[in-house]
Amino acid sequence: MSNFNTYLPLCVLKVNPLDLPKSIHFLKQNFWFYFLVELFLQANMIDPSEAFVEVILETALTFIFVGIVLFLNRTTHLYVQIITAILFCENVVAFFGVPVVVWLTVSESLLSYYFMGALILWDFVLITFILKKVIGINFFASVVISFFYFMMTYVGAYSLTLLFF
Repeated sequence: MSNFNTYLPLCVLKVNPLDLPKSIHFLKQNFWFYFLVELFLQANMIDPSEAFVEVILETALTFIFVGIVLFLNRTTHLYVQIITAILFCENVVAFFGVPVVVWLTVSESLLSYYFMGALILWDFVLITFILKKVIGINFFASVVISFFYFMMTYVGAYSLTLLFF
């Protein structure tokens, strides 16, 4: 629970991801939570077998993107910390996103779309913050790299899934 409490302030931009502890065990927990929640969300929108493939691709692309960014920045020794930070933040957003997706599915209320948009924006801000701190670049550059992150992981996984199904 101590790692959870240590990582949680990251979700409100209160802690530098470089100052977070390195924990393979916490990474594994976040990986499985991320995988299962994403699978649940995707399986509610598309065919379950298609959702499974898309979540595998999305997860792999997330790990690959972080690895490439850290390799190019010559900071691969931070990989466990940073991938854990990203997965943890994605998990916190997804935790709040599951009820909103259910709300969207059940009611089609305009307010539910606003909440979903706010969660997506929050996710984007978190990834931008993490990349800015890790790479040591300005805000605009981190926004651009975050945009590429979302394009590679989500749009890339969706596009690759279309090739299989």
